[in-house]
Amino acid sequence: MKTILIAIGIALLVIFISFLLYSRFIGTKGLFVKEYQVKSENLPSHFTGLKIVHFSDLHYGKFLNENKIAKVVTKINQLNPDVIVFTGDLIEDDLEKEEQEHLISKLSQLEAKLGKYAISGNHDLEYQYFTEIIEKSGFILLDDKTELIYQQEKKPIIIHGMSSNLEDQDPPKIKLNSFYDFLEETESTYKILILHEPDYIADFNHPDFDLILAGHSHRGQVRLPIIGPIFLPKGAQEYYDEHYQFGNTEMFVSSGIGNSIINFRLFNRPSINFYRLTN
Repeated sequence: MKTILIAIGIALLVIFISFLLYSRFIGTKGLFVKEYQVKSENLPSHFTGLKIVHFSDLHYGKFLNENKIAKVVTKINQLNPDVIVFTGDLIEDDLEKEEQEHLISKLSQLEAKLGKYAISGNHDLEYQYFTEIIEKSGFILLDDKTELIYQQEKKPIIIHGMSSNLEDQDPPKIKLNSFYDFLEETESTYKILILHEPDYIADFNHPDFDLILAGHSHRGQVRLPIIGPIFLPKGAQEYYDEHYQFGNTEMFVSSGIGNSIINFRLFNRPSINFYRLTN
């Protein structure tokens, strides 16, 4: 009996160590593209076929380096997107000026026919140079701002960005003021919201949007079969999976590219989302 227990103990230890090694050296590698078709009758017909690439949670500086960001840029450009959106947590650790310049150089190489849009994540709030990096990289920073996306000079679609809510005293409803102002002034029928922490959709009238794109959850970063995510951050404890449907509103949550706190991923490889819009 004692021999059996020892054998079981050794087997469990081997399995545990194998999972650790896989999570550290294999689970964090590669970059997968998750492709989705998004249908909505509200989408103007001239936007049918619109391609959106959504990436999130780079956490650059601690676990994601120069070589990895170059691969991210190459992969996104290969998809030939019309629109690129970034949903926060660009930076994980304080960056030297040279590192900032390198990040600007790489992000500037991202190509999108109709525009590149970004918002801040909770980690980004710690670094004053976040805004400079985003804007010098050719992104429009949409922290609590709204823009119109035009194609063929016809009816536009609306895109609104919401800044991170974890440390902000302003309620999400207030952050939508410019969005509702735009609604009154334009004939746009299709509305996109990008935000960092998906749980905050409970604090505003999210059915006002057709498509919501979020990040922050990393989909748990470390997941176990049947059990699911081991740890979920505040702001992504209710909504952390890939896709949710709320009536006519769809929400997608990116699994992220980088890692936070620990450099481990299990059953949850780094990824970007690729959407094709149709009506």
